[in-house]
Amino acid sequence: MAGRRRNVLLSRSFQRALTAMTRTAIRAGSKAITQALKAKPARKPAALKRPLAGRTATKGTATRRVAKNRGSVAVGDWSAGLAIGTAGARRYWLYKPPGVQRGERLPLVVMLHGCRQGAEALASSSKMNRIAARERFFVLYPEQDRLSNAQGCWNWYDTRSGRAQAEAGAIDAAIDQVCQLHAVDPERIALAGLSAGAGMAALMAVRHPQRFRAIAMHSGIGTGVAHSSASALRAMRGRRVAGTALAPIAAGTRSPALLVIHGTADYVVAPGNGAEAVRLWAARAGAKPGTPRTVQRGTRYATTITDFRTRGQLVATLCEVNGLGHAWSGGAAGQRYSDPKGPDASRMMWTFMAKQFARGAG
Repeated sequence: MAGRRRNVLLSRSFQRALTAMTRTAIRAGSKAITQALKAKPARKPAALKRPLAGRTATKGTATRRVAKNRGSVAVGDWSAGLAIGTAGARRYWLYKPPGVQRGERLPLVVMLHGCRQGAEALASSSKMNRIAARERFFVLYPEQDRLSNAQGCWNWYDTRSGRAQAEAGAIDAAIDQVCQLHAVDPERIALAGLSAGAGMAALMAVRHPQRFRAIAMHSGIGTGVAHSSASALRAMRGRRVAGTALAPIAAGTRSPALLVIHGTADYVVAPGNGAEAVRLWAARAGAKPGTPRTVQRGTRYATTITDFRTRGQLVATLCEVNGLGHAWSGGAAGQRYSDPKGPDASRMMWTFMAKQFARGAG
């Protein structure tokens, strides 16, 4: 009897705790759910806190804020959400440009942060939301759970255990959720990532090539190069894995075009990784490199650009930024992993993506 009574009390205690946590989650939205999962959120940069300090309203599980035109976030909605995939729950942030009309469908750019970063830090350093406000597209920022990686890295390399694929599935779930809840054009979706986020973007494009029109990798490593933490570290140091190749593109499958941006002074991810990522991408499509050209605007770093084409169609573009380290090229000053002296990577990415969207519509 005593044992049964103790079990009943424990069951009631568990139910009370679960009910309390559920109520808290409903009241506070995705922030409370994230706290319940004991994820360690990235620190919000000061430059981003100010513009988000405007009007606030809570609805469902997302907190919607109207950002002011200051700092690195343009006027528009900045909302939090939570998506659940095979890897568990992942928080995300979504930027929605102002003035979206009823029945209108806008492109979606998915931005994947690097290690020791979070969604808001990437939004702040890249200034992608400013471009989104001007050019009118959504920007989705999925965020890695610190329980899955203490440094906040996407585990893009861990394909043997299946962890990389599971995390890619969680990001896919966030994309699905945003497409269902917002006026997204499913035929105009592009992926971009920095460092570990770039590796995850490449993996997702290989897994579901027809979902994306364009991929942009910034300071990352191509998919198929590493399958464990040890091989990822070797690749970061510039040690090429012999025999690495991507599977040929299946007949009738549309593959997204690839843009790679990499600094020649990157001592975290060896510069050769950028060229290798493009080589692998181009090889499976039979694309050949054109004549490299150098571009420099004002006092910004010079960039050597090489296009890879097959039958006149662009397959990949390599942009090697002379003097850039492991940082977002042309990013906001004072932000981690951001170098304002480089050419504007966000503008380069959007220009590249917009061309692919236009080509797909033709």
